Amino acid sequence: MASTPPHWSLFTATTSNNRHTRHQQQPNHRQWLPPPAPRSLSSPSPVSLSNRKKLPTFSPLLTPNSSPPLSSDFSGRRSTRFVSKMHFNRPKTTTSTRHTPAAEDALHSLTAFSGADDETTFQSLISTFEPTLRGSDDYTFLLRELGNRGECDKALLLYEFAVQRERRKNEQGKLASAMIGTLGRLGKVSIAKTVFESALSGGYGNTVYAFSALISAYGRSGLHNVAITVFDSMKSYGLRPNLVTYNAVIDACGKGGMEFSKVAEFFDEMERNGVQPDRITFNSLLGVCSRGGLWEVARSLFDEMANRKIEQDVFSYNTLLDAICKGGQMDLSFDILAQMRGNRITPNVVTYSTVIDGFAKAGRFVEALSLFDEMRHLGIALDRVSYNALLSIYTKAGRDEKALDVLREMASVGIKKDVVTYNALLGGYGKRGKYVEVKSVFDEMKRERVLPNLLTYSTLIDVYSKGGLYREAMEVFREFKSVGLRGDVVLYSALIDALCKSGLVGSAVSLIDEMTKEGISPNVVTYNSIIDAFGRSAAMESRDGSLSTSTGTEENRVIEIFEQLTTESSNRKKKECEEGVNELFSMLEVIRKMHQLDIKPNVVTFSAILNACSRCNSFEDASVLLEELRVFDNQVYGVVHGLLMGRRENVWLQARSLFDKLKEMDGSTTSAFYNALTDMLWHFGQKRGAQLVALEGRSRQVWENVWSTSCLDLHLMSSGAARAMVHAWLLNIRSTVFEGHELPKVMSILTGWGKHSKVVGDGALRPAVEALLRGMNAPFYLSKCNMGRFTSSSSVVASWLCESATLELLTLHDHLTTKANTTMRSRDQQGQDSLKLQPLLL
Repeated sequence: MASTPPHWSLFTATTSNNRHTRHQQQPNHRQWLPPPAPRSLSSPSPVSLSNRKKLPTFSPLLTPNSSPPLSSDFSGRRSTRFVSKMHFNRPKTTTSTRHTPAAEDALHSLTAFSGADDETTFQSLISTFEPTLRGSDDYTFLLRELGNRGECDKALLLYEFAVQRERRKNEQGKLASAMIGTLGRLGKVSIAKTVFESALSGGYGNTVYAFSALISAYGRSGLHNVAITVFDSMKSYGLRPNLVTYNAVIDACGKGGMEFSKVAEFFDEMERNGVQPDRITFNSLLGVCSRGGLWEVARSLFDEMANRKIEQDVFSYNTLLDAICKGGQMDLSFDILAQMRGNRITPNVVTYSTVIDGFAKAGRFVEALSLFDEMRHLGIALDRVSYNALLSIYTKAGRDEKALDVLREMASVGIKKDVVTYNALLGGYGKRGKYVEVKSVFDEMKRERVLPNLLTYSTLIDVYSKGGLYREAMEVFREFKSVGLRGDVVLYSALIDALCKSGLVGSAVSLIDEMTKEGISPNVVTYNSIIDAFGRSAAMESRDGSLSTSTGTEENRVIEIFEQLTTESSNRKKKECEEGVNELFSMLEVIRKMHQLDIKPNVVTFSAILNACSRCNSFEDASVLLEELRVFDNQVYGVVHGLLMGRRENVWLQARSLFDKLKEMDGSTTSAFYNALTDMLWHFGQKRGAQLVALEGRSRQVWENVWSTSCLDLHLMSSGAARAMVHAWLLNIRSTVFEGHELPKVMSILTGWGKHSKVVGDGALRPAVEALLRGMNAPFYLSKCNMGRFTSSSSVVASWLCESATLELLTLHDHLTTKANTTMRSRDQQGQDSLKLQPLLL
């Protein structure tokens, strides 16, 4: 990729800032803009235009009969493992030209010529065709086609030859625009800038198309700020941007990661200046939505295209689908596919790869594999991206034979394994703890001379660290540093998560300081690990430990941590915190740091905060944490607080909206939120509310195979959800008995025996359920052959259920415990608390 070019004296950056300041004063009339941020106390009402679909906006406060949408970041699966899949696979752009057959002959000869280093010979070859070529049209065609073939040096020599022989300024300008555009597509932005400056000084570069081509060149290299500077400089040259210019700058801003609201300012300016957008404009705006997962905005943009009678092509649909999949709206993706077919637009390999990848990330492997079967049935050949996605699914699902079949098929069609292929294998095997296979794949990758990338090393460090193989993780980190790669937020987040799960939270927090010093900004995934660790009941190491005072380099710092983990992993005992309140205040500092850095939380953040609430010793402490939740997302706070205070009838509608949003996410994320919410409610005595949430989760199949008449399966449930479910199941069995139906001979309650716990057999669920059953004198006993199963005969259970006192034991009630009449503390009081704290994060 081209590097940032040196300072450019022709254009100044001030015009860009002035333009954005001016645009912010304009009224907001775009109905497809994202809703305002949820932490704002008021939401400006957009001015509506006719024939435009109005998106829902946030309500500042929850009302009993309203159901405001959740923050777009709530479901954002902001995985640090981001690999761009915007592989549009577009054919090379063939701008309509009036080139002659002589240009085709010249192209054949020029591409066949192998001595481009010999300028004299090459120019002599061009001279032989000069009499038959028809001016700039033929030369423009040749420049573009040479660029499409990657023949940069030949294109530059041809450009120099053509410009010298062309005397008309406007024709020279066409050649310059074509050359700049070709260099931009090849990523040669520095050379493109030189060509532009030369054309400008020669008196033929002062054209809208030359400026537009340069803007596009910078955009393709991710230099959107420079592209904006070029755009703003046009007025000083007496030029007015046209459709091509606006499309170029919008595309550049999108590729540079600019927020949609800022990109849309160019669209506003475009319409104010009487320039009508076209399909390319809207496709570029859809691309911005795609990168940010703004599926609602993308859908409204798509509708706007139809309203304006702008034809939607396969690229429009593919980009819309990408935004929808990144937003987690996988069921909606099926509707869009059906709409494509209804409009006689045939889905291509990119279409299917996008949707398949979305289902795979959501853990919905059945639908993903079904789409693969559909691709094969339609005769759509899989490409490298498709094969890698299929391979990732099979390895994650543990279907190793199928994964091997995919690898063999790739080889048979001539597709070699690339770094993405190997990363998929490493990640799939690693998640299942198959460390021998992980090492074998990594060794093969080196033998085949496929260079590991940053994601490769991040995956290996994450896999080994979570598996307790700290020595292996340390060696991978040493290799990573030796090859000269620079760590990013992915790698640091993997390290921090591993430290948190190992109890070294102080070291994890100090590592955030290290990454910040390296110029790497933490993201929501990084902070989620810290918040979750602070909220765990087990005590954590002190931040004042010896490692916290390390002043070595970033590399030495990480090695020190790994060496400590390697030495202590077998016998390390976690230190007891002297005061639980310190843990609470530490978490508050982390949360407030997220606010300060404007890092938007997601559902994982909320689950971590709820888990921390359920471990608070007092309702007052939990209230402090919930107040932080209010600032993050008003709807989530309203639901949680309403349920906690026993006001279910007022918030259940909002709760269902929240649960609908959760349904769009992957199973583990969804169940984690249900578990956290029910645990918190149960912890503070709202047991009936906890049961209703758990039953809602059961009806939505959050936990698979939860119950039958003979068996209650509590695997993957938290202790609060499990205990609430035991009461509900026994009440259901009681109804069966009183209706006169016969019960199965053996009744079972499965809890598991803690094989996934740090200490095998030391899981928290089994003892919690055992205590519950004993407290009710329920006739269930631990099975002798299965320490994670409670059993009883149907006759004994039926007899117990018919006792007069049993119904009262099984019926749950809400009773807010521990200072039930305590109100949420004021923001002023929280401010006083924060003044007492020594900041953890610098």
